[in-house]
Amino acid sequence: MSSRLPSPLAPIAALPAPLLSARARGLALLLLAIVVWGCNWPVMKAGLDHVTPIWFSALRFATGGLCLFAIQLATGTLKLPTRRDLPLLASVGLLQMMAFTALGAIAMTQVTAGRSAVLAYTTPLWVAPIAVLAFGERLSRLQGAGLMLGLAGLGLLFNPLAMDWHDGAAVQTNLMLMAGSFLWGMTILHLRYYRADSSAYQLAPWQMLVATVPLLALAYGVEGPFTGDGSRALWEIVLFVGPLATAFCFCAVNAASMSLSATSMATAMLGVPLIGLAAATLFLGEALSLPLVAGGLCIVGGILVVSLGARSRAR
Repeated sequence: MSSRLPSPLAPIAALPAPLLSARARGLALLLLAIVVWGCNWPVMKAGLDHVTPIWFSALRFATGGLCLFAIQLATGTLKLPTRRDLPLLASVGLLQMMAFTALGAIAMTQVTAGRSAVLAYTTPLWVAPIAVLAFGERLSRLQGAGLMLGLAGLGLLFNPLAMDWHDGAAVQTNLMLMAGSFLWGMTILHLRYYRADSSAYQLAPWQMLVATVPLLALAYGVEGPFTGDGSRALWEIVLFVGPLATAFCFCAVNAASMSLSATSMATAMLGVPLIGLAAATLFLGEALSLPLVAGGLCIVGGILVVSLGARSRAR
């Protein structure tokens, strides 16, 4: 990936190289994306009051993609994908963007925003074992302990023993969220171990186009003609989830995936459900129980320990 990122990430990339290495830049972008994506869960929950889930997902990537196409055309950075870029266009566009987002939006019509955020971000359950067994990534003892602590936090937040397995709708929505998490986990690994010709920023609008076209067809086929109520609130929400939570965040996370290990990426993303829980409690009034607090503290502790372990290995 080029060391120079075009606008809108140029202010970060313009900092002096000794002060901001490629890894530090990736961490900065990842931190911003985690905060925005965490806050995005209650925003999406509110958006589903104004439009059905698949149409909402299509709107998200249509507006996000248009935003990036406009920026790249205006700055002269728009680039056609090469043949080597096609696998990443397919995996990110169809798995990370289309499938993960649509599954999450459909599930959120049945479960709370906080719980949705938690179950959707169980990526370490899939990424860490595959990264170690299939790709030879090695975990230090400190990194392994941090990962286990983060997963323990998820275990506290999602307790299968407390679920009513006779409630078919509840089981189905939870499985949809876990399936979306698995698909994103596979994309994290693909981004880490496959080298395309173009940067994450250059590929992002084309990936969003790949996600938007089938989402529009699926929305029309399943939900009928456009279901949005046309309210001001709807379009304010779309402007947040499209240009900011989609265009910026997917660029930032995919750029970070190219400079950070798959295990570090997956563990750091545990911060999203923590922020999502806090935002859902603050803005939607969702209940904050003892397991939620305990699980959140474990997740924060796990992220901190993994970060310390990664720094120790680098030294």
